[in-house]
Amino acid sequence: METFSKLTSLLMNALETREPTVELLDSFIDHWKSITNYYIKTTDDSRPVRQTDIPWHLKQMLDILVYEEKEQGVEETGSCLEYLLHHKILETLCTLGKAQYPPGMVQQVLVFFSKLLSDMQKPLLHLVKVYRPVQNLIRLCVLPGADGEKEAAQFLLVVCAVVKRDPHTLRYILEILDQPAARTPASDQSQLGIEASNRSTEPPSPADQADSASGSAVQSESSLLSALLRLTKSQKGSACLKAYQSLQLLSSLRSGAPGELLCDRTQLGELLAGRLLQLYSLLPMDSLDPGAIRTWTHTPWSSQFSRSGSNLKLESPDCDHLTNFFSWFDFLDHLMIDAPEVLVVKVADCVHRLWLLGPVQLHLQRTCEQVILVTTSLLCAVVRLVQNSLLLDRLVRFLLGTHTLTRLLLQRCDHISDQISMASLSLVEELLQKPHGDILDVLALSSLKSRSYLSPPAAGQDDRHTESNEDSDGLEDDPFISDSWCLPPPSSSSSSSSSLLPSPAKGSADIVNSFLCLVPVQARSAQLLQEGGYESYIFDAHKLVAECQSLSLPWDWPLTLPHPSSSSSSGESEEFFEGHLLKVLFDRLGRALEQPYELNLQLTAVLSRLSAFSHPLLQEYLLDPYIHLSHPSRSLFSVLVRLMGELIQRIQQVSCLSDRLLNARRHLLGLDHNTGLDHLTLLRGVIVLEEFCKELAAIAFVKQSVDQQ
Repeated sequence: METFSKLTSLLMNALETREPTVELLDSFIDHWKSITNYYIKTTDDSRPVRQTDIPWHLKQMLDILVYEEKEQGVEETGSCLEYLLHHKILETLCTLGKAQYPPGMVQQVLVFFSKLLSDMQKPLLHLVKVYRPVQNLIRLCVLPGADGEKEAAQFLLVVCAVVKRDPHTLRYILEILDQPAARTPASDQSQLGIEASNRSTEPPSPADQADSASGSAVQSESSLLSALLRLTKSQKGSACLKAYQSLQLLSSLRSGAPGELLCDRTQLGELLAGRLLQLYSLLPMDSLDPGAIRTWTHTPWSSQFSRSGSNLKLESPDCDHLTNFFSWFDFLDHLMIDAPEVLVVKVADCVHRLWLLGPVQLHLQRTCEQVILVTTSLLCAVVRLVQNSLLLDRLVRFLLGTHTLTRLLLQRCDHISDQISMASLSLVEELLQKPHGDILDVLALSSLKSRSYLSPPAAGQDDRHTESNEDSDGLEDDPFISDSWCLPPPSSSSSSSSSLLPSPAKGSADIVNSFLCLVPVQARSAQLLQEGGYESYIFDAHKLVAECQSLSLPWDWPLTLPHPSSSSSSGESEEFFEGHLLKVLFDRLGRALEQPYELNLQLTAVLSRLSAFSHPLLQEYLLDPYIHLSHPSRSLFSVLVRLMGELIQRIQQVSCLSDRLLNARRHLLGLDHNTGLDHLTLLRGVIVLEEFCKELAAIAFVKQSVDQQ
């Protein structure tokens, strides 16, 4: 036993005296020679690589490199790594992978490169003997029908992660060296955008072609970006997800030089916008449901990768196309959050130029009702879902920046097709909910600034009416207003008082009652279902006014009304035009008794939101019943007054009005499925007007309360 112990000790000492690096290097060389000997001795070129020892030898080489670095430290270059670089092993592996010999070799090479770049702590990507093979391998990932999408996606993700860690290596991966880059027009490089444009139903206009041809010159497109964009179309969820993540990593490079490289020397912006354009071109315009598009819920870009199964297909092709489009749009929106400003501007401009001014504008100008409906509905969803301020700005610039398109969209709020009118009104409502000050200016405020809707005598008076009851004299003279329809004073002991409103703030009761008294008593039906209380209206009005107030805080609106225009104050007649939006809203409101219920709901929703904003011009023009209007100007209140006159005449032709109104309300609530009600459109119109007047009264009450706080 003692002899055996001495022998063991002797052998251990012998092993310890041998240089560990020499042992590692010999082992590393042996593994590499085993791989090369396979190609020398084997003649069977059909045997898959997984049935050989090549994957094992490659793994052992990686383990040796990682162990050597761990033992010697990151600062020193180990002998194994030196051997790898000196003997151009990486280039040889790329060649073997490109030849796909044995079959599946490219996947093994991709795995080797991925682990080498991720497991080694020492920076390698700046070395010419590393980044040249990496460039060659990236080119293999771009080839059509390239094998190993999963391994390719992982490899590219690792490359992007290394670039994120060491941003100065980006120029090597993008093949941008010190020499001047080859420059070609951007219009020739944005292949995705060009292909998608060619699939559009109409050719681009000469102006669009000229704008595209005059794009800034950039370097020929990087293989890395092309490979990533190809993988975003993969049906393999894991590969597609890693391509998305790689694009996020690249786009989040904030260091000055790398960010400028991506923006100025690549076509990242064009490619990202081109992918949106391509997905848009795949939407089946003829079969999509506009209503479903308008109410499309938020589609997080990552949600598509949580679907069950190994692929990304849904049961419905139409839903699949829509999901892909909105997912990519959400991805762009989120990508721009972390991207440097220069890249955000580039992407937003490309979306505006390639997509909005391209097929979207063409489709909006079409005469086909289905195409108009789908395009407008899609814009509704896009405006609602967008979060990035610059992307929102480009959408607003597109929709409201040109007189021709803006007028077209607003005129369609009063289209012969009720469906197009609803879609257009929905788009306006979505715009009014976005944090962009130009929206209100273009849609309403610019037309009201002169206050030429005031009659000359009123223009010379104090801007605000007094709080005395003398201001209500004008209403008493109106043939459609009766004291019996108005609310009792707040101090009244009448039981109906408590069910209608809380005690109104001083000075607000007259305005509130003015709207409440508009609907004739015989046409009121809410109390028939015990829905006459105002608590819910006040709650909703508080929420709406708070939303609008929060939205408008950064816009620095004035607290007081501007002085009327000089022509109004001097007694001269200046023709007032309320603007295209308010004109179509008032015109449609005047036909509320003969329009579909859903359209009336959308119409009154837009008017209620406009009334909830705190700008003094909107407060005066939409919520002040006491202003003296110039001829032939009209306000929201005057339109309602005229409409109530028509309502009184129309309801006289309806027998058993209260019962019919009750049945109509029950039908709307789903309590009565009888669809054979007579005068159904008229009855629903009466109900909408009653609800609308209560909404306006509640908004006026809340705004007066807020102003006095």
